[in-house]
Amino acid sequence: MNRKISLVAMATVALVAVGVLGCKPAAAPEPKEKVEFSMHIMSQCPFGAQVQKGIAPVLKTLGNTVDFKMEFIGDEPQPGNLTSMHGANEVNGNKYQICAKKYAPANYMDVVVCMANDMRNIPQNFEKCATEAKVDPAPIKACAEGQEGTDLLSASFKVSKEKGARGSPTVFLNGEKYQGGRTETDFMRSICNAFKVEKPAACANIPEPKKIAVTVLSDKRCTKCFPDRILGQLKNMFPGLEPKTLDYADAEGKALYDSLKDQGVKLLPAFLFEAAVVEDAGFNQIKRFIVDAGQYKLLQVGAKFDPTAEICDNQADDDGDGKIDCEDDGCAGQAECRPEVVKQLDVFVMSQCPFGVKALNALPEIIDAFKEDGITLNINFIADEMPDGTFKALHGQPEVDENIRELCAIKNYGKDHKYMDYILCRNKDIRNAEWKTCAVNGIDPAVMEKCSTGEEGKKLHSENIKIAKALEIGASPTWLANNKFKFSGIAPEQIKKQFCDHNKELKGCAKTLSGEAKVQPGAAPAPSCGG
Repeated sequence: MNRKISLVAMATVALVAVGVLGCKPAAAPEPKEKVEFSMHIMSQCPFGAQVQKGIAPVLKTLGNTVDFKMEFIGDEPQPGNLTSMHGANEVNGNKYQICAKKYAPANYMDVVVCMANDMRNIPQNFEKCATEAKVDPAPIKACAEGQEGTDLLSASFKVSKEKGARGSPTVFLNGEKYQGGRTETDFMRSICNAFKVEKPAACANIPEPKKIAVTVLSDKRCTKCFPDRILGQLKNMFPGLEPKTLDYADAEGKALYDSLKDQGVKLLPAFLFEAAVVEDAGFNQIKRFIVDAGQYKLLQVGAKFDPTAEICDNQADDDGDGKIDCEDDGCAGQAECRPEVVKQLDVFVMSQCPFGVKALNALPEIIDAFKEDGITLNINFIADEMPDGTFKALHGQPEVDENIRELCAIKNYGKDHKYMDYILCRNKDIRNAEWKTCAVNGIDPAVMEKCSTGEEGKKLHSENIKIAKALEIGASPTWLANNKFKFSGIAPEQIKKQFCDHNKELKGCAKTLSGEAKVQPGAAPAPSCGG
C-alpha cells in the first residue's frame, strides 16, 4: 500500500513538473540585458504595417530580451474625440490592436500581423484575425468599442507626441531614432547589434549583409542638397552599402553627369545604384522611387539643383551667359529675386494634408493678431496640372476637388476672411465627401457648386498652383513672408515669430499666440506632406 501511494506521489510530482495538472511552466529567466524597441504607427499606414510584419517574427525569436512597445499616432482635438490621418476606420483599428495587446499579451502580434496583411479592411477583419490567432475576441471587442479603448488610445497618442513621433512609422532602438531597413533580417541585425553585454544565441545565425555599391553625385555649390542625410538613411536600409561620392566640379563627376544627363540625371544630388541592388532585401523599401538611368538605378529623392543653371544668390556667373544672379533670365520667379512686399503672408498647402490642415487652422489667430496692421494673407495650393488640363494632387482627386472649392470660397467670400468659416468647418473632417454642410453662415452652396464644378474653378486652380511651381514649393505647409522669405511652421506663435522676423514694426508682433515658437537654429523642421 505504501509502495502504491509512493508511486502515485511520484507520478503527481512528475505531472506537476510538466504542467499536466494545470500549473504553468516556470517563467523564462530574466535576461542579463534587454534592448528597447518602440514603434509609433498608424494601423492603416502601409509603412507602419510593414514594420509590424517585420518585427513580429523577431520578437518570437528573441523573446523577453526585447522590451517592445507599440504606440499609435493621432490627435485628440477635444477630449475623447480621437482622429487619425486615414480616418475613423484607422482610429478603430488602432483601438482593436491596442486592446489586443492588453487582453491577449501572449499572441496579440499574431492578431496585429493578420490585420496588417489586409489593412484596407481594418477594423472589419479583427474577428477573423482573432480566430486565426486563437484569441478570444470578446474582451478585446468590448475594450475597443467602449471607453477603455478610447482611454488606451488617447494615452498612446500622448506617448507618441511626447516622443516627437509624427510620421508612421517612427521607430526607436534603445532610445535612438531608427532609420534602418524594415525586413525581419534588418530588425534582427539591428537589435542584435544593440546588445552590449551578451547577445542572445539566435544572433549568431544572422547572415552577413550583401555589399551594395552606390555612387553619390552632388555639387558643393548646392547649399540645400544635404546628400549625407540621405546617405545615412540608405546605410541603415542597406547595411552592406559601399558609397562612392563625386562632385560635379571634379572631372570624374562632370564626366559622369554628362554621360547620364540624357538618361534622366539632370538634377542633383543623384544616388546611382549598381543594378545588383534589386537582389537585396532592402530594395523593396526604395523600389517605387527607382528609375533606370543608363547602367544605373537612379533613386528619386526630389533633387532640385541644376548644376548647369545660374545660382541666383552667389554673386557669380554660373552658366557663363554674362549675367549674374537675378540679372539672369533663369532666376526670374525665384524667391531670391522676387520683390519684397512688406506685410504680405502666403501659405502653401495641400487641402487634405493633415499638416496643411493644422496650418490653416492656425490662421484665425494670425488674422486676429494682425488685424490692426492690415496684412495681406494669401492661401495657395500645391498640385500639378497635366498636359490634358486635368490636375494631380498628392492625396488624389478628392484633394483636387477640395482645393478648388476652397479657392471658390476665397474668391466669393473674401471680405473679412469669411471663407475661413468654410475651411475651418471642412478641416474638422476633411476627407468627408459631403462638403455642403460646411457652406453655412452666409456661404451659398449653389454659388460654391457652380464655381467649383465649372470652368471658373478650374481656372482659379490652374493659376493658383503656378505660384508654388514657380517657387519650387512642394511641402505642405510652406510659408512665404513678404513675397520672398520661405519658412515652415504649424503653431500660431511659430508662424508669427518668423513672419515678424521680416516685419518687426507690426503691432501683432508684440502679441503672444498659442503654441511654441521652436525656430531656434538646428531645430527640426516642421512636419509636412510632400517635399
